[in-house]
Amino acid sequence: MLPVVAIVGRPNVGKSTFFNKVAGRKISITENRPGVTRDRITADCEWRGKPFTLIDTGGIELKSEDALWKQIAVQAQAAVELADVILFFTDAREGLTSSDHDVADYLRRCKKPVVLVVNKVDDYSPDKIFEFYSLGLGEPFAVSSEHSRGIGDVLDQAVECFPKGEEQTDGSLKIAVVGKPNAGKSSLVNRLLGQERTIVTPVAGTTRDAVDTRFEAGGKAYTIIDTAGIRRKRSVDDDVEYYSVLRAFDAVRRADVCLLVVDAAEGITEQDVRIAGFVHEQGKPSVVVMNKWDLIEKDTHTVEKFEEKRKESLKFMDYVKAVYISAKTGQRADRVLALAEEAYAHACFRVPTGGLNDLLMDAMRVSEPPSYQGRRMKLYYASQVAVCPPLFVLIVNDDGLLHFSYERYLENTIRAAYDFSGTPVRIKVRNKKEDE
Repeated sequence: MLPVVAIVGRPNVGKSTFFNKVAGRKISITENRPGVTRDRITADCEWRGKPFTLIDTGGIELKSEDALWKQIAVQAQAAVELADVILFFTDAREGLTSSDHDVADYLRRCKKPVVLVVNKVDDYSPDKIFEFYSLGLGEPFAVSSEHSRGIGDVLDQAVECFPKGEEQTDGSLKIAVVGKPNAGKSSLVNRLLGQERTIVTPVAGTTRDAVDTRFEAGGKAYTIIDTAGIRRKRSVDDDVEYYSVLRAFDAVRRADVCLLVVDAAEGITEQDVRIAGFVHEQGKPSVVVMNKWDLIEKDTHTVEKFEEKRKESLKFMDYVKAVYISAKTGQRADRVLALAEEAYAHACFRVPTGGLNDLLMDAMRVSEPPSYQGRRMKLYYASQVAVCPPLFVLIVNDDGLLHFSYERYLENTIRAAYDFSGTPVRIKVRNKKEDE
């Protein structure tokens, strides 16, 4: 999960100019009038080798009664809730204002690291920033975003405030519960926890934050992460919901295992496939949880029919297992954690190098790689270099000769010999060095 840095402040203090300078390109619209930045704008940036997500926000006018300013303020406040570090921008030319004091009071209540930035300081003088000490947010940083002065000092301070990752050391298995709104994610979380830890209503979008809850079951420690429902981009028109979805994606990145919850009554939809695709791309072991199974009219072939549809819709995740449950009644819910443990164990498995090379060499003798312009790929050596997900590197004569269909053949060969169900498998090819 990348650290998140939010730029906030009242309107027209130069937030977007700073954002564009750090992002290295003009993303935010900048004009010398307030209210230009209204939508959420983000960019992935890096400073001193530390990657982070930078968020530009509209100006905060906390006491304004104007409907538009209220909406912009909600967006900015949502960014603050998401942020690990806040850059609070003020304007040296206009000096300290009552709006600055209002924003400072709000940020103090948030109890997050705040870097106070005094922008538009073209000619530095201590007198120009002295009054900003009265905000009680520590030493002000004098900056001229337009002329790129002082930006490095601000970023240095922001990087120092990044989380150190202590939450990753508790030894629990981290399970992210993801899916569309109203698929029953929170109901499943409460069923697994055995308590009403998260709010459950039939209204889509109840969960806004990615809620982490640590618990123990069967003598094992887990951290389960209940996330907001992920809707299609064009359906996300609310700023708070946008940040909720962003938290859900971050939850996937930091999870050990993902539970993809699907409403069995609706079946697997295009949005379910998109969410599954993101989980797959992140290389996360996963389990498909077909929820609300109690609402399905069944016969002796119902599960078979659902399995056929699932495998057809999620062809790229044919390695994943599914469990058909009812979070409401508890039907088969006790199998979810066991399947999550199994998927994670398979993702952590290492294939012995000798056995891997023998396996792949035999497979290539049985079915040779396709030739291209009279040349054929030759395998010299193979090794598993990583887990979670398992990553296999093949040293070959020419990495351009591996066709995707043959790569799939090699993956299936590995899966047939070793149980990697529940986890994606990655294969990369590298050219043999000339001096080897």
